[in-house]
Amino acid sequence: MLVWYVAYGSNMHAARLGWYIGGGCPPGGKRTYPGCRDRRPPSRSAPVSLPGGVYFAGESRAWTGGMAFYDPDLPGEAAARAYLVTVEQFTDIAAQEMYRPAGDSAGLIPATGAAIDAAVAVGRATLGPGRYETLLCPGSRDDVPMLTFTAPDGVSVARCRPPASIYLSMIARGLRESHGWPAERITDYLAARPGVADGWPPEALAALVTEAVADG
Repeated sequence: MLVWYVAYGSNMHAARLGWYIGGGCPPGGKRTYPGCRDRRPPSRSAPVSLPGGVYFAGESRAWTGGMAFYDPDLPGEAAARAYLVTVEQFTDIAAQEMYRPAGDSAGLIPATGAAIDAAVAVGRATLGPGRYETLLCPGSRDDVPMLTFTAPDGVSVARCRPPASIYLSMIARGLRESHGWPAERITDYLAARPGVADGWPPEALAALVTEAVADG
């Protein structure tokens, strides 16, 4: 079975997602990923927009700084990228995001399978209380369900925190790759995100995005 894994943070950048699939430690990162059991790349990807918005909160153990979370109750739309992957690959990506071991021996596979079924049926399911342990199904594309994961609570109860420059650069590259936006539009989009809006000076953000897009 195939699903669309919908990324709205750094995994919009295909090379970043590649470390979750193939394993290893990305340049500048602080974490080594085991990778998926099935290391084939996604068969397709497509730009998508989700109702709601993205905010930054918590502390990334991979990059430091705030992490991206999706809140469907925020106004506007969240830019995202959908990757067509197998259910097994989605489960392994989710396990790594949750800091749980991938594979059948983890006991996560049956739980995730049931959560996927529940999310597709009612739009939301919970695997646990931690970050990225809430599964959401914002709809379908080509009759294939779209799935993503986020924090259990929205921005209204989150402690927003600015993301690290390397993390924000990956998101900027992902927006350029998937949506084809110019640097100015990417800057405007990111500048409005909670955690960036009050944590990144406009000039510094514009310079970061311009450099990221040029390098990407």
